[in-house]
Amino acid sequence: MNLPILEKVNPAVAALQPYEPGRPIEEVARQFGLDPEEIVKLASNESAIGTSPKALAAMQDALPESYRYPDGGAWHLRNKLAAHHGVDRELIAIGNGSNEILELLGHVFMVPGSSVVSSAHAFIVYKLVAQLFGVEQREVPMTSGLVHDLDAMLAAIDDSTTLVFICNPNNPTGTMVPNDAVCQFMEQVPEHVLVVFDEAYAEIALAPMPDTLQYVHDNRPVIVTRTFSKAYGLAGLRLGYGLAPAPIIHCLQQARQPFNVNLLAQAAGCAALDDDAFIKAGVATYHAGKAYVEAACRKLALPFIPTAANFMLIEVGDGAAVTGALQAKGVIIRPVAGYGLPQYIRMNFGTAAENECFVDALADVL
Repeated sequence: MNLPILEKVNPAVAALQPYEPGRPIEEVARQFGLDPEEIVKLASNESAIGTSPKALAAMQDALPESYRYPDGGAWHLRNKLAAHHGVDRELIAIGNGSNEILELLGHVFMVPGSSVVSSAHAFIVYKLVAQLFGVEQREVPMTSGLVHDLDAMLAAIDDSTTLVFICNPNNPTGTMVPNDAVCQFMEQVPEHVLVVFDEAYAEIALAPMPDTLQYVHDNRPVIVTRTFSKAYGLAGLRLGYGLAPAPIIHCLQQARQPFNVNLLAQAAGCAALDDDAFIKAGVATYHAGKAYVEAACRKLALPFIPTAANFMLIEVGDGAAVTGALQAKGVIIRPVAGYGLPQYIRMNFGTAAENECFVDALADVL
């Protein structure tokens, strides 16, 4: 149907290629006639050990209040996060997933004539947000080991640049920029640029995280984004936040929609922050999964990218073909051709049984 209103669509929106998430278990089960209970999903970097029990209990307690609007300012959650990180609550903005924080940065800082800088093979949402707001997005090649090249990113900055995105550990490569490299970068980055440290995997990182909060404490133009999706197993609730100097947070709050984070998510987030045992169990699971899958890759003579996160890239030749073949066997992983890496697949570490199922299926497919 030819609707005249479609001629009025924002050209930036019309040109967007929407983000493609990992395929749902039910969809793959229908396509291949499989039992959903027997499908292993290792495609979306989700928690391998479920949801924080403390968060689940808090959600149960909060359910009867679901008829009420949530706290529009997320007062309790911001206070809890402030104590957790040792900052004032005015330095924290809450989002519907950390993705909303990235979009709010677009509303605030992606103005006509500006540019943003990120790495090639970095989280694709940076590119999508830049396209949505019609600004120039400069993608800088990574090093041969698929690590952010911070020197090259510095060279891409000019007077028009407002944002630089550093995903650490990086999705989808799993690689980490160490603290000394971050320090050298921060010594040189111009003061008119806001540095976005996207740290979605910080709590479960398998290598030491750089100390980026020091720059927030020092009132530098920096924002550190975090999420409850990965470490705390709350991906289905959509809950994230950003830590930045108070004037930057104030700008994000001006652009934020009212009641952007639901009541259950706020309750779960407050409780999850107290669940240290859950975080420790997750980290142990991912260390074990990494060791097992890396050993299997060596046995299968498959190159892989050493990872600092709960997922890894494996070089298989034709990532799309291998992804399709694995799905037919009931194992869902992620092709990464959309990130410019068609020869790789990305899988996240699951339980021991799920990892074994993946390795067995991969060996059969190859």
